Amino acid sequence: MKRTTTVIIVSYNKRPYTELCLRSILRAEPVPDQIVVVDNGSTDGSVELLDERIRDEADAAGVDYTLIANTDNAGACTARNQALALASGEHIAFADNDLAVRSRDWLAVLSSTLDERPGVGIAGPRLLFPYEPYNIQCAGVAISPSGRVQYCGRGEPRDTPEFSEPRTVQCLTSACWLMRRQLYEHIGDLDEIFNPAQYEDFDYCYRAREAGWKILYQPAAEMYHFENTTTDGSTDFNFTYVTIKNGAVFKQRWNHMFSQEGGPPDEECKWRSLELKNIEQAGTPPME
Repeated sequence: MKRTTTVIIVSYNKRPYTELCLRSILRAEPVPDQIVVVDNGSTDGSVELLDERIRDEADAAGVDYTLIANTDNAGACTARNQALALASGEHIAFADNDLAVRSRDWLAVLSSTLDERPGVGIAGPRLLFPYEPYNIQCAGVAISPSGRVQYCGRGEPRDTPEFSEPRTVQCLTSACWLMRRQLYEHIGDLDEIFNPAQYEDFDYCYRAREAGWKILYQPAAEMYHFENTTTDGSTDFNFTYVTIKNGAVFKQRWNHMFSQEGGPPDEECKWRSLELKNIEQAGTPPME
């Protein structure tokens, strides 16, 4: 049984990335039944792109397309909540605007995963860097007993056995995931205390898990992710300050869980600095 699907995307400038993201989603098979895009006050022509060419392409693909154009940056949490209020799908996806499709059938794979595993509330793909050799950007998220974050598999080869099988995880990054409408109706909106961004997705995963749902990493679906593009160059908030502030809220709220879960030791959670490429350097990565 095919589930109806909604894909939610928030854009804030970075027009070339948004265009690549949406066009790759519209070239995938199947296309979602509904796409809701929330633009957070872009000034680089993104709104015109979204309201004209992308709308036309979505209409041609038979996709129900909605654009919410905010006059300023409402924050990613608020923007996604605006979109969730309009989402009609039985399964609802979050996708960052710096994402692109690698697995043509990504939506079918993640949707089938939810159908085949009734206890799973959220399923997420293997995220890859969008340039050769297409190493892993994130294969699920782990939290240490002290609350440090580990992006599993970061920088490792795509075919690393440890990250080549589905497994339950503590968290996923909302750069891309698919969740049940039933979960959304159960636990509600993203917590806007985490605006404009950072830790809202980990908080949502812990809320889901506290409510009895499982979180699953599914490497059979793969997506490309241009790392940190959605916040890079933003002048309306201090990224480091917001990360520290929101991290403190997350740790205080969920220490009672992650301190007892046997997550990785702190020394395994050190951020691995890698040489990154932007869209001009990487070009359009291939869909398979």
